[in-house]
Amino acid sequence: MTTENQSEVPNPETVPSTPPPSKSSSRWLWIGLAVAAIGGGTVIYSGIHERAQAETALGVRTERAAAPTVSVVQPQSRTAAQEIVLPGNTQAFIDTPIFARTNGYLKKWYFDIGAHVEQGQLLAVIETPELDQQLEQARATLKTSQANEQLAQITATRWQNLVKTQAVSQQETDQAVQDLSARQATVGSMTADVHRLEQLQSYENIYAPFSGVITQRNTDIGALINAGAGGAQGQATVPQELFHMAEVGRLRVYVAVPEVDASASQTGAKATLTLDEFPGEAFQGTIVRNSDSIDYASRTLNVEVDIDNPQDRIKTGAYVFVHLKVPDGAHPSTKSLMIPANTLLFRSEGLRVGVVRNGRAELVPITIGRDFGAIVEVVAGLQPTDQVIVNPSDSLASGNPVQVTATQTGGAK
Repeated sequence: MTTENQSEVPNPETVPSTPPPSKSSSRWLWIGLAVAAIGGGTVIYSGIHERAQAETALGVRTERAAAPTVSVVQPQSRTAAQEIVLPGNTQAFIDTPIFARTNGYLKKWYFDIGAHVEQGQLLAVIETPELDQQLEQARATLKTSQANEQLAQITATRWQNLVKTQAVSQQETDQAVQDLSARQATVGSMTADVHRLEQLQSYENIYAPFSGVITQRNTDIGALINAGAGGAQGQATVPQELFHMAEVGRLRVYVAVPEVDASASQTGAKATLTLDEFPGEAFQGTIVRNSDSIDYASRTLNVEVDIDNPQDRIKTGAYVFVHLKVPDGAHPSTKSLMIPANTLLFRSEGLRVGVVRNGRAELVPITIGRDFGAIVEVVAGLQPTDQVIVNPSDSLASGNPVQVTATQTGGAK
């Protein structure tokens, strides 16, 4: 047993020994650990950095989404001669109703609406049976008066011859002469009455007072015509308008020019007229006169523009746009700028415009010079380099961040 146990114990000399680790392997171990640590740190830093960038980008996008998007316009310097466009209505050069001057019944009419007639043409005929009888009676009375006048003339002549021989008294002669004078006055009165009735009878025929067009016909055959001399129960009767005529070969256009642009209404100056009925076409007119007085209520000057209309293309009552030139120097504002009218903000504190500066909106007070309709003149408050917001929101306030999408031109069109 002892021998077996001894044989089971290994001999130190025969068992191989493990060598200790060298310095080179330890160094590589530390290098591997360092590389692993650096890689892990890099991964962690990259993840944190990417997350921070994502949060920053999200904040920027959120801020941009919260800021409204606006279009801006660049103010433009005013030109040498600006044009103002004002509304107006065309009127016939002569426009008049035609009434009857005598009572009766309409016998015949010859022209209807739209008919072009010449001066002196017969428009209608009125039957006046009562007037015809009055004229016949007046003529008969005149003949009686003329007969009495002749008898008085013979008597006065006879008495004047007899008084020379003292066959009759001077008193009787004077009475005969005065009776002749009375008879002559009666004849004159009767003659005037006959002429009056003849004149009234001539009004049976209605003639055109000027060359033009019939715009209205307010009567028909058999209609009772009243001249408006008087009615039943002592009340005045309203005369009936038979026709309405207008001279359309030349038209008038009355324009209310603002006081600030009164210099554009010089007599003799040319004016251009445009109508929606004739797109792309312009008609030339002339300023012939103005009221030379500013209306207290509207602060405007009433100006008349005349335009030839030989072919009757422009109808009376048409809505037109009158283009007037405002001469340079009418307003001595050398620093005025032009901006569109849709940039204006009307606030309780006064007129404002929104201007973009450093990515934020600012409400700037301005002073308006002339209003040209689509554009306005600004004489104070803006610089040529300002970016003015177009169609600003009513909720726009100073300091609000905004995004600019487009820049337009704000000059006169």
